[in-house]
Amino acid sequence: MDFSTSDMNKYMDTVINMCIKYGPQLILALVTLVVGLWIINKFCATLGKRLESKGFDPSLRGFLLSLLSIGFKAILLLSVAGMVGIKTTSFVAILGAAGLAVGLALQGSLANFAGSVLILIFRPFKVGDVLEVEGKVGTVKDIQMFATVVVTLDNKTVIIPNGTLAGGTIVNLSAQPIRRITLTFGIGYGDDLKKAKEILEKIMKEDTRVLQDPAPMAAVEELADSSVNFTFRPWVKSEDYWDVYFDMIEKVKLTFDAEGISIPFPQHDVHLYKEQ
Repeated sequence: MDFSTSDMNKYMDTVINMCIKYGPQLILALVTLVVGLWIINKFCATLGKRLESKGFDPSLRGFLLSLLSIGFKAILLLSVAGMVGIKTTSFVAILGAAGLAVGLALQGSLANFAGSVLILIFRPFKVGDVLEVEGKVGTVKDIQMFATVVVTLDNKTVIIPNGTLAGGTIVNLSAQPIRRITLTFGIGYGDDLKKAKEILEKIMKEDTRVLQDPAPMAAVEELADSSVNFTFRPWVKSEDYWDVYFDMIEKVKLTFDAEGISIPFPQHDVHLYKEQ
């Protein structure tokens, strides 16, 4: 299709007129968008530092900053749309319809978002707490908008949806300042029961990490098939739990060996009969 010189000039005039008419608005909108995004990021970063200096809870701080950032950016986009001539009422209606459709498609994500709100309101745990959730034990590293990041004892990163946490059973191992260690040690039926009990009590008394209030306890728990079982229950600070747990197992074994106290293990007697 051929264009004449007059048609070309006509199109050029139209383009020039549109640039003259809408160019300033587009430039102003673009500048507003860039400057607005810079101000929002700067504001959120400054607010984050202020909240951190005030000792604001890290989990709530991260969630609040994410929510503010998304809200401010949504308002900025609506303002920029109005500057270029887009009717914001229609735009909001379109966004509402799109939000409804997305919400129906992302019900799980919305449940996780609601879960994060419940977690931040009722505070069953916070960043730094040690949790036991769905058979996993780890330290809470971050509470995000839709999920919680937990680092396990063997340094694996586990992402747990907040909807699961809000609706499930959570065991917070850091909620209380002290915890009780429960161990079971068996001795032979021929060993000195009173001596074994004195050894267990002495081990707990000599370890400075073991609290004396509540008082530690060593008592006969069971007369088992091949052993007399003692329950061994020292109380310790929550941060000392695992160190004391493993140390006690080692100390009891070494002390029992040194004092001649046997620790029975399952045995089977096999009798062979020769047929005549």
